[in-house]
Amino acid sequence: MTPQTTHYPLYLAPMEDVTDPAFRLLCKRFGANRVYTEFVNADALVRDVATTTRKLQISDSERPVAIQIYGREPESMAQAARIVEQAKPDFIDINFGCPVKKVAGKGAGAGLLRDVPKMLEITRAVVNAVHIPVTAKTRLGWNDEQKIIVDLAEALQDCGITELAIHGRTRAQMYTGEADWTLIGEVKNNPRMHIPVIGNGDVTSPERARQCFERYGVDAVMIGRATFGCPWIFEDIRHYLDTGELLPKRSMAWCVAILKEHVERSIDWIGDERKGIVHSRRHFANSPVFKGLYDFKQTRIALLRAETKSEVFDLMDRIVEQWGD
Repeated sequence: MTPQTTHYPLYLAPMEDVTDPAFRLLCKRFGANRVYTEFVNADALVRDVATTTRKLQISDSERPVAIQIYGREPESMAQAARIVEQAKPDFIDINFGCPVKKVAGKGAGAGLLRDVPKMLEITRAVVNAVHIPVTAKTRLGWNDEQKIIVDLAEALQDCGITELAIHGRTRAQMYTGEADWTLIGEVKNNPRMHIPVIGNGDVTSPERARQCFERYGVDAVMIGRATFGCPWIFEDIRHYLDTGELLPKRSMAWCVAILKEHVERSIDWIGDERKGIVHSRRHFANSPVFKGLYDFKQTRIALLRAETKSEVFDLMDRIVEQWGD
């Protein structure tokens, strides 16, 4: 494995139903400099909902690790932050960027881009509630007419956060269209900004990661959907950033072995074979390893329907046998 380095840091983005301990540890092994948990609902955490408190499980082997929380009220967010602090993460991250209706539509996540005073109140409440660094992640604004990130970044900094991650899309864009990094660069190059700025959005290749560092000057690059079924993307990018050369293409057999390992880790973490497989499906069914394979549709459907480890692994073995290099 490529040794980890803090030169051009690479972070695993927080993603619901994705960045569980099983996947975080794989990404860490392949060179992610920092990993983030799935987002944690502050209200549910305060109510001690078991499925929510479970998300606070972190291990020393994945450090530095951030636990991300979201909510819409300063008091409950502060209370949740104090609970999170007891889990001993390296950072508490506030989610001001989730665009999905069940979050943003209820005034949390990216929904707070329509209520900046409350966003800032929440930020101050969380910062004042704990003794560990607090970071935040947000978007450019609510829509194309309200790209407020340059002024918002300064205001969040004034609330006491130690870093700011910016996804280069508006809430209205969701995950469509292209991420606009020009405003991320504008925030980074604002002389009044003195905290690190992390860029996020459409980093899908080593070349793009390098471009983001060099063109926009960000302090770190955060990678999200490009990690699905491809935790080794961190090693590919790291090697290119450090050497200027691309790693040779990995064999399908090698990649499938990592996907199998992820399935096993998911089953072990969840403690149920079927649930572990369902949880890891988005990774092995959508892995870039399988993209472009001729006449693969039926095999992919079979992968999505498989409910036992033996079924999944038999299908993967057949894929290597039929399409492997």
